[in-house]
Amino acid sequence: MTLAEVAKEAGVSLPTVSKVLNGRSDVSRATRTRIERLLETHGYRRRNPGAPHSPLVELVFHELDSVWAMEIVRGVESVAQENRATVVLTRSGTRHAPAPDWIEGVLRRRPLGVVLVFSSLPQDVKRRLRSQGIPFVVIDPAGDPDPGVPSVGSANWSGGLAATRHLTDRRHERIAVITGPEDMLCSLARLDGYRSAMTMAGLTIDPRLVRFGDFRVQGGFEHAMDLLAGPDRPTAIFAGSDLQALGVLEAARLRKLRVPQDLSVVGYDDVPLAQWSSPPLTTVHQPLRRMAEEATRMLLGPADPGRADRRIELATHLVVRQSTAPLGGGPGRRPVDAVTAAGPAGAVGSAERDGRGGR
Repeated sequence: MTLAEVAKEAGVSLPTVSKVLNGRSDVSRATRTRIERLLETHGYRRRNPGAPHSPLVELVFHELDSVWAMEIVRGVESVAQENRATVVLTRSGTRHAPAPDWIEGVLRRRPLGVVLVFSSLPQDVKRRLRSQGIPFVVIDPAGDPDPGVPSVGSANWSGGLAATRHLTDRRHERIAVITGPEDMLCSLARLDGYRSAMTMAGLTIDPRLVRFGDFRVQGGFEHAMDLLAGPDRPTAIFAGSDLQALGVLEAARLRKLRVPQDLSVVGYDDVPLAQWSSPPLTTVHQPLRRMAEEATRMLLGPADPGRADRRIELATHLVVRQSTAPLGGGPGRRPVDAVTAAGPAGAVGSAERDGRGGR
């Protein structure tokens, strides 16, 4: 199909179609959407696409100040270097999605591909990337990717299960959980893992011990200060992120509680900072760097017809350090077998191991 035929069917001029193809911003949203749908419907491909893709991989974060951002940067960069590409960092959008004007910049740069560190991608952004032949993959720490979007995530439910079973195996019964935001599937999955482990241990869940946080230090601190205020306080807290766990440690210090003698604490993510907390933090290792490497390989590897909706889930595991101990001293319950499950993208599991650092 020619550009002239697209323009005629869309009821616009040939230059307007050309502007849409070249990512120009001086076309109304309604007109752009109509033209892009026609191009997609008719399978239009430019015979002479003009300038080739730049040897760039665009890495887009909604925030660059998170403690795990650098692990993702390292993973993307290592695979990009293998393919002689340069990584461009972009900070854009809200917690879940890119800002509306982000796409203009990426279309101008024409990278080899785009790695996005958030879950929700507007339909018009997907159409515009695909119409320019720019592949994209989502690194999905939130756990709720859009249908039809290739993504890499991790086993959040198994991680929550392993963290809580570690505590129940050590005779803890009043175990609190501070998960993440209530509208993020990773928060709910980790919470479901906690609930499953409590049920397996025959323990009743006190709803007062279940809190929704924001994955940040301040939120973990505020929830822990409240949880540790009364006489019927928990003896252990599972925090849905290492940052929240650091807030819990500070709250315990202010409440004059010793960790782990008076309170056991488990985090999530295993960011480098976790091994340097006081005491070093027991935490669930989320393979952030490997997630980034897998996403970049999906992006730069050979064309794969099944890539458009491919989902990879990587295993998590527990790293035991000094922030947890059996309740009341002495040996805990006999550890149960490692938890494993099979997900749609392959084996997903969590296991417990000892370690003071590294992955």
